[in-house]
Amino acid sequence: MLHYLLQGFLLVFSHPINILVIFFGVGIGIIIGAMPGLTATMGIALALPLTFGMPPEVGLTLLCSIFIGGIHGGGIPAILIKTPGTPASAATITDGFALTEEGKASLALGMHAFASASGSFISTIFLIFGSALLARFALKFGSAEYFLLAIFGLSIIAAVTGKSIVKGLISGVLGLLLSTIGLDPIVGYSRFTFGNYNLMEGFSLVPALIGLFAIAQVFCEIDHVNVAIVKAERVKVNLPSLQNVRRCFPTIFRSAIMGTLIGAIPGPGAILGSFIPYADAKRRSKTPEQFGKGSLEGIAAAEAGNNSAAIGALIPTLTLGIPGEAATAVLLGGLMILGLRPGPLLFQDKAAVVYSLFASVLLAAVVLLFLGLFMAQHIGKLITVPKRLLLPSIMLLCIIGSFAIRKNIFDIGVALAFGVLGYLFTRFNYPVVPILLGLILGPIAESNFRRALIISKGSLLIFVNNWFAIGLILLTFVSLFVGYRMTQSLNKLAEETEEVPSEAKSALNINEPDN
Repeated sequence: MLHYLLQGFLLVFSHPINILVIFFGVGIGIIIGAMPGLTATMGIALALPLTFGMPPEVGLTLLCSIFIGGIHGGGIPAILIKTPGTPASAATITDGFALTEEGKASLALGMHAFASASGSFISTIFLIFGSALLARFALKFGSAEYFLLAIFGLSIIAAVTGKSIVKGLISGVLGLLLSTIGLDPIVGYSRFTFGNYNLMEGFSLVPALIGLFAIAQVFCEIDHVNVAIVKAERVKVNLPSLQNVRRCFPTIFRSAIMGTLIGAIPGPGAILGSFIPYADAKRRSKTPEQFGKGSLEGIAAAEAGNNSAAIGALIPTLTLGIPGEAATAVLLGGLMILGLRPGPLLFQDKAAVVYSLFASVLLAAVVLLFLGLFMAQHIGKLITVPKRLLLPSIMLLCIIGSFAIRKNIFDIGVALAFGVLGYLFTRFNYPVVPILLGLILGPIAESNFRRALIISKGSLLIFVNNWFAIGLILLTFVSLFVGYRMTQSLNKLAEETEEVPSEAKSALNINEPDN
């Protein structure tokens, strides 16, 4: 393992472009994450066309750097203007903005940068060792187990995404139905193409991703295009003092471990990864009364937790092909576009690419510290860019990106159609991520299901002939049973933070109680 990691570092440093890509990706991610209404998921979707033609290790480095920067960037407006750039940063609002009101924004931003970078670095260590162990275990899977794994992945994401298991399952089934369009994977017959040759290969993944996660978000933000934005003052940001580091580092370390474990479970994502460590830090603190009123420990716990949860979500994504959250679902699509099939064989067949990615993520965590400190001083002007200028620019990038991959006008129509679909689902509180998972996991589930039946000569007993298969079946039912309770835990944790601002509730999609 260490041998492969050393090779990964050598591969990264042997090409200067990799270092430039890390700086560029983290910087762009911070900017996107810091702009309320934009998300790391949108940033990754918009960057997918840029990876076309890149070597796989460079393309993956770019996408992961944007991901890491985007999660970090969401905390900057949460601290400066009481508006989280990303939902994962909602737990940072109460303590971060309280310090800003006291004239201590520099202190809050310094701890935010240090905790984010530290949490990312610690989580990446767990990612390296945890992924290798899980991949070694998953190598024992056959066609039947891969089919059950795909169903399990779809069920758990559908169960814990959004407020309703039924709505999540409806979204997932729609994704599965859309994935059947195109050529039959076994016998090659065309299905649901209606004579249109553009549909022979099914829906192209890039326009579908751009539509669901970028164009749909633009449509949603049009409703808020005239909302006034609080102007952020420019502040000088420095690293936290050694005394504050010593006081907060135990909290950062615990939060990073908790966040990684939460992120490694498909579904909860960085939102729970910030609130659970925050609640734990408050319980353990010697001064719990300071939480919500400007506690550095609160900022450290929330930011270390959400950044580590984001990286922890890469563990099931890379080893099993099951994304941990929305952003890693888009990353999963990016892997497939780059010609890499996520799963245990990825570690066997493309070990150099995987470990160069791990090396790049470690370096990105270091870059995040210094670039985060520098950009936090100048991000105020970018936060206040009017949406009437920003949204048309993003829409133009979406159209160009959809067309650029195959240079096919039809793909622009696909992106717009998926954009409308994503917008309607979002407006009616149906989760969008299960649609993407259905598109990605559908062909995997179908081909492995049929292959397993061919191997067993039509006997369904192949799906229950070993403990791995039985365990996956049980986990699928358990995920549906537990899913509802997991979706309620975020509301409960938010209430435990005493004063959850309306901005945080909006970001987290928490309903106000009826009077």
